[in-house]
Amino acid sequence: MHLLDIDQLRTFVAIADTGSFTRAADVVHKTQSAVSMQMKRLEERVGRAIFERDGRLSKLTDEGERLLDYARRIVRLNTECMASFNDNELVGRVRLGLPDDYADRYLPEILARFSRSNPKAEVTVMCEPTHNLIERVQHGDIDLAIITHVDRRGPSEIVRIEQLLWVTSARHSVHEETPIPLALGRPNCDWRHSATEALESADRPFRILYVAWHSTAVGAAILAGLAVSVLPESAVRPGMRILGPSDGFPALPSCKIGLIRSRREENPLADALGFHIKQSLDNLGATRPLLAPAAE
Repeated sequence: MHLLDIDQLRTFVAIADTGSFTRAADVVHKTQSAVSMQMKRLEERVGRAIFERDGRLSKLTDEGERLLDYARRIVRLNTECMASFNDNELVGRVRLGLPDDYADRYLPEILARFSRSNPKAEVTVMCEPTHNLIERVQHGDIDLAIITHVDRRGPSEIVRIEQLLWVTSARHSVHEETPIPLALGRPNCDWRHSATEALESADRPFRILYVAWHSTAVGAAILAGLAVSVLPESAVRPGMRILGPSDGFPALPSCKIGLIRSRREENPLADALGFHIKQSLDNLGATRPLLAPAAE
């Protein structure tokens, strides 16, 4: 029986996560040709084709999907094993802030990646609105924060861009009411401003029926068929229906997600967590069946 090469498996996981041979090469610090050669040798080791062509693109075969599950576990276990013998690993506490809706969608992946690499580090998480988080970072109360980027609030490192979408219940027709009942955030919420400005520009009457700090409450109003709201693409849940121009709802702008850090002192733990945040948010996607061709 052939033994699997962990370096090849790590590259395979990077391809699946990034959706591209070329981007995976950057992640694993190899040339594109080296990545392609590794995948050829991995296929030879397992005795199965793990990629198949779909026009100019490639996608994982059924065997490739099965291998991916094993590859993730093997790579994770290898990382944990090596970390247990690393006397130079980072220790201490790092403070992270983010809005609650970002915590719900992004935090599991971020914490999983970070804790595997830094098992002795303590992460303190604060969930607050973006404008509060900016102040906390400026005052040194937290080390870094994931925020909704708006130019007027100052610079941030953009780590993800998503489309804002109109959403309603898939089982109700509340979006056909006039005026349109809305469930939105507080008056200083940027998504709320985008929604109301779009409806005003389209001359669609509306009324704000529910106001909430937390996305869970907004989601409850949507799923109950009580109101229409706006959410980023990754926040759309089962039971929700996306509305568009054919339904009378104008297009919305994109949502930029930024990362800001306290610069009061050097913090290797904050740098490490920031790296994992960028990797996690860049790798997230609704589906990853198609991969860019090796020669893109």
